[in-house]
Amino acid sequence: MKLRALPVLAGAAILALGLAACSGTAEATGASDADASATTSGFAVDENTLVFGVVPDSVDTETNYQPLMDYIAEITGKSVEYHESTDYAALIEASVAGKVDVASFSGFTYVTATNNGAKLTPISSIVTEEGQEPGYYSQAIVPADSDISSIEDFKGKKVCFVDPSSTSGYLFPSYNLLEAGIDPKTDITPVFAGKHDVSVQKVGEGVECEVGFAEDSEVEKSDAVKVIDETMVPGAPLVYASALPDDVAKELVDGLSEVTIDDIIAAGVDSADSDSFRSVFFATKPVDDAYYDLIRDICKETDAEQCQG
Repeated sequence: MKLRALPVLAGAAILALGLAACSGTAEATGASDADASATTSGFAVDENTLVFGVVPDSVDTETNYQPLMDYIAEITGKSVEYHESTDYAALIEASVAGKVDVASFSGFTYVTATNNGAKLTPISSIVTEEGQEPGYYSQAIVPADSDISSIEDFKGKKVCFVDPSSTSGYLFPSYNLLEAGIDPKTDITPVFAGKHDVSVQKVGEGVECEVGFAEDSEVEKSDAVKVIDETMVPGAPLVYASALPDDVAKELVDGLSEVTIDDIIAAGVDSADSDSFRSVFFATKPVDDAYYDLIRDICKETDAEQCQG
């Protein structure tokens, strides 16, 4: 969370400054009391609200998650407030500060957040098709008309990544580059696109990025790139803040551990019955903290700075 600097007004009388200082102190105390109350209650805001945090994966992020947020509101009886962080680091900071109650992380973001002190409990991971297990692909991509055919050819190129805390858009690609004998910091020119769809776009244009990486769900939307390699990564977790009251935590676990899109529609969430939501959600399957040990292993192999607490 970022704090905004307040402008200082010059030329005010001493008395006015004194009164402003008193007012500012009172307001600060009120804000502190509100924050303390939220912390004491275990909620990010208050007992009637759940803040749902997400990483900004694409321009459609909020639309994709709205039916799930509506479902969470249905099973908990609370208002669900959407919180899209400006980047992965901001969501990590928000979770460490207790500013989110429920969230959809990438696996790497979850590990990074908990390494930095966030108290989070994994519930489940989303699968998009029947019969799937949690997980998705980190794909190495090149322009559709490129003659590049392997990751070994990425050496010396301008390479699009997503974000330094992205699982499929940085951590696993870094590992794969190292396995190919390429140092991701010195043997290439890294470019951080910020979102998976932007990484795909930039690679397709072939100007800022000659090659790159992104998750499969965004790659498949584009005809401007082709896949030359891919690696399965652990499924992204839905988590809750461990500080939440036990009854609310139980409602979230019971409702989100193993739920299908048909269950969500049956619960009265009509917005889930759409092609757009069906393209990103079929069901959830339970995962726990140990499920992300592979990411911790990759952290050690790559010596990624983001893995450090």
